[in-house]
Amino acid sequence: MKTPRTVLFVCLHGSAKSLIAAEYFGRLTAEQGLNVHATSAGTEPDPDISPNVITGLLQDRIDVRDRRPRRLTTEDLAKASHVVSFGCDLSELAPPGLPVERWDDVPAVSADFATARDAIVARLRRLLVAWESSKRAG
Repeated sequence: MKTPRTVLFVCLHGSAKSLIAAEYFGRLTAEQGLNVHATSAGTEPDPDISPNVITGLLQDRIDVRDRRPRRLTTEDLAKASHVVSFGCDLSELAPPGLPVERWDDVPAVSADFATARDAIVARLRRLLVAWESSKRAG
């Protein structure tokens, strides 16, 4: 069996945007039968996931109550085949040749969970379409 690609989602606190992205990415890839793994981390992780993120995800049947934000490591970056960053400059940390996308324009989760979630999910769908297109072209 081929080793799955790993997409790493990174935000400052590892407790909102990156977590939301990883969870929905996992859901979308599972629905499409894709062998892709998603993980999330923060450059300065919070001790806990914020209650509004937990509540918002639970409303969409995603339970992260047993999870904790974790610090980004060089091992995370070494294992990743693709990185999506929310407001974090990873140019000094990412190994050469590792694709890093910046999604800095996603609205703040603290201001409106649903708006931020919808923006993230729309981006995830576009990312998956781009991957499928490049796979067919390559």
